[in-house]
Amino acid sequence: MADWKGQWLDDFLINICGLANARGGTLDIGRDNDDEVIGAGIAKEMLKELPNVIRLSLGIVPSLEAQDANGRQCISVGVTASGMPVSYRGRHYIQDGSATRPLIGPELDDFILRRLGRTWDGRPIPSATVSDFDPSAFRIFRERALASGHLRKADMALSDEEFIESLLLTEGGKLTRAAVLLFHPTPEKYASGAYVKVGYYASTELVHEDEFRGSLISVADQIVDKIFATYLRLASGNKGITLEMVDAIPRPALSEAIFNAIVHRDYASVKPIQIKIFPGRVIVVNQGRLPETWTVANLLKKHRSRPYNPKIAHAFYRAGFIETWGSGIDRITEACKAARKREPLFEVPPGEFSVKIYSDTIIGDEIGGSSGDKGGESTGDKIIESSGDKLGESIGENIWDGIGESIGDRVEGKSEKKIGKKKQKKLAKMNRRNIGEGIGDTIGQALEKISELRSGSPTEMAAEIPAEIPSGQASEIPTEMATGQAPESPSEMATEIPAEIPSEQVSESPTEMASEIPS
Repeated sequence: MADWKGQWLDDFLINICGLANARGGTLDIGRDNDDEVIGAGIAKEMLKELPNVIRLSLGIVPSLEAQDANGRQCISVGVTASGMPVSYRGRHYIQDGSATRPLIGPELDDFILRRLGRTWDGRPIPSATVSDFDPSAFRIFRERALASGHLRKADMALSDEEFIESLLLTEGGKLTRAAVLLFHPTPEKYASGAYVKVGYYASTELVHEDEFRGSLISVADQIVDKIFATYLRLASGNKGITLEMVDAIPRPALSEAIFNAIVHRDYASVKPIQIKIFPGRVIVVNQGRLPETWTVANLLKKHRSRPYNPKIAHAFYRAGFIETWGSGIDRITEACKAARKREPLFEVPPGEFSVKIYSDTIIGDEIGGSSGDKGGESTGDKIIESSGDKLGESIGENIWDGIGESIGDRVEGKSEKKIGKKKQKKLAKMNRRNIGEGIGDTIGQALEKISELRSGSPTEMAAEIPAEIPSGQASEIPTEMATGQAPESPSEMATEIPAEIPSEQVSESPTEMASEIPS
């Protein structure tokens, strides 16, 4: 990287400091930003003084070179990237693009740790002990690691203390921050932002939110399961009377995005991981930064993994939450492609990293109930109403189709002259629709009652069929009909149809005829 300055100022030491803390580069004194030599004044004297000034001020030794162009001189100061933090007058700076900025707060802590070959999650916490940890977190880890093939059966017998050692989660005999975040039941005691917040938004208004607190190992699967059960399960149709449910967002894509956010977030930040669910998209936002000099372009091509929290990443890999390091972006993208969804969008606003995953379904039109009082009631009613209609229609069709042929056979020979073929078809169609509507109303009412008694996911409620249909509803529909199955022997039912259908009954309401179906 090259920087151009017209003449020497003491503040140029800030620029040299920034270059040393970044990738290194050159500072050209006596050139303008158009790379034109404008002269550096007394260049020969500067060549003598600058090495000492830079060494005493910054503790580094640069290379200096004088250049002549059209009788004018400039000086090129070569700066090598430093393996140790470099400061000027007690402050650290870094070259960021074409600008030099100070390093402060958590970013400075992280910078110094990494320059010293350490990471935030590897720092020891002297006061923490394994006895403080959540036993269920160890159980979940062992079960997951064994299932993923990243743990030998022999290791299942290790004590919790030995297990922590095998995961390299100690430093100098003390538990690390990674160990505490992974297994402690209240990791916020040690990192106040170590929890996850989920919010559902109707347009820009927050309708409902959930918080997940606890050890990272324990809550990781809980977050994914809760999001899909509450917000992202949609009714797509039905087979017979079974309501088909699909994911509005590809589950592998969102799971990978959430697990990667947990692994790579900056836990020195007080802000939690945020998962924002909007109609048509889900956004996962976590506090963190890309590796120095990286951009989104680096992520979208093959790259070597550089996890922000390598110890947490290693534990998540062993537990089977994530696969090979460096494959997360590819896995999210491929999962969206496989589900025929729009490709995800990755963004890096200052101090954050976000993943936006799209759905071709308006999520807000399908969820309700547990999504909160605002909007939940109406959207929950939609699921109940539509589910009852679909189920009722399906049951009605099955009932009528099951007995229709037998009835039709008897009617065709005996009553064709009185009713006529066209009227027979119309009557059959009307009865099929009325039976379906009657059952649909009954199921809808039953589902509404269930929704009042339970607090679970509305989509789960919609998928449940009541075991009994209240008496007096839908003309005392037989059990076989309520389950969507045709009667065992439609021909037996047909034998109960009178040989002659009185002409006065031909004009009866289809609904009245439907009520006469034998129970």
